[in-house]
Amino acid sequence: MKSLKMLLRFAIVGGLILLLLIPLTMIRGVINERSAYRDEAFARVADSRAGAQRLVGPVRVVPWVERQQVEVVDAKGNKKAEVQVTEGHWLQMPASLDVGGEMLPSQREVGLFKVPVYSWNGQLKATFAADDYPVKPGRSYGQPYVVLGVSDARGLVGTPDLRVDGKPVRLLPGVGVASQVGRGLHAPVAGFSDSQGGTLAGSSIELQLRLDGSRALSVVPVGDDTKIALRSRWPHPSFSGAFLPNERRVDAQGFNAHWAVSSLASDAQAQLRAEGAVDSQAVTVSLVDPVDTYTQADRASKYGILFVVLTFVGFILFELIKSLRIHPLQYLMVGLALAIFFLLLISLSEHITFWKAYLVSAVACIGLQAVYLAHVLGHWKRGLGFAALLTLLYGALYGLLVSENNALLMGSLLLFVILALAMWVTRRVDWYALGAELK
Repeated sequence: MKSLKMLLRFAIVGGLILLLLIPLTMIRGVINERSAYRDEAFARVADSRAGAQRLVGPVRVVPWVERQQVEVVDAKGNKKAEVQVTEGHWLQMPASLDVGGEMLPSQREVGLFKVPVYSWNGQLKATFAADDYPVKPGRSYGQPYVVLGVSDARGLVGTPDLRVDGKPVRLLPGVGVASQVGRGLHAPVAGFSDSQGGTLAGSSIELQLRLDGSRALSVVPVGDDTKIALRSRWPHPSFSGAFLPNERRVDAQGFNAHWAVSSLASDAQAQLRAEGAVDSQAVTVSLVDPVDTYTQADRASKYGILFVVLTFVGFILFELIKSLRIHPLQYLMVGLALAIFFLLLISLSEHITFWKAYLVSAVACIGLQAVYLAHVLGHWKRGLGFAALLTLLYGALYGLLVSENNALLMGSLLLFVILALAMWVTRRVDWYALGAELK
């Protein structure tokens, strides 16, 4: 019967742990909900200003129309001649492409959320080699033009300054028939002396523009030899895409990054010609928040059940070794105090920096439990002792959060140390004798 009483006590504590999964799950739901609200704030800024920008080009386009006389058979079996018209265009990539400029960062506030945005003062220089176009019977070439694709044309501020061979050229909206390049601008350039084809002379293009966007800027390296140089005062960039910078400097004053991409290493030209879009071949710079409070809070909440289990194990040891009687409701109150820490953390981190929110939440919850446990455990020293253990536990959790790359190693070592301590403390406990002493 005594052993059954001990087993029943363990079963009650296990049931309380399962019960506390409900508030912990609800708190994680709140974290996910707030994260969704933040994503909505990003979307609102993108809808009202401009979203993440993607630059493609400049690319030279030569439209053509081909007329061929073919023989067709109608429904009655009669043969007749018809003129079949085929339209298309030829894309010519720049032999060299230099892209540079500064991203001027700022933040837009939407409620409690701050969305990083930028204005990019961009400069582009491209050179096109002379290209021979085939002369085919029935094919005629139209006016060549140069196109520049941007993912969100609303971000263009003012009129970009385009010069072809040193002469200013007026830009027009849209990209003509070259739908592969995306939305943006186009401008006619000098064409063939004979519309049937021949050699299109080489040219140089210079473009200056101001492009607003939010969160990220991508540049597709469409040149045979592409060089990209971007700089900004934003101190927390994230470099992604198909190519990382060959050189970069990141400090408290901002960043400066350089890329050199050859068409031998990039599939951008082939994708643009064959698939009509460039999906993955891009250089991307994102303006990120160094501490994503919702990701950090979500990671912290995953350890909530571990906090509860370790605290309840300590209670059981006190209850058995010191012959204390702790009511299940007292277990539940302490478990709820542990769970409320994560709710405090997410709510405070929306108003102050994450580490300050963590510190305030931890001090509040540890102080509350120290006072409560001093009465539950029958002495203030025991309450302070448990508070000291909780302080170590919260400190270890913060170490896991800030050391993302080493989180698995640190978490494994923490669990091993805790288990080793529990085994060391209880190594000489006679559990059968303790069970017999239960009242």
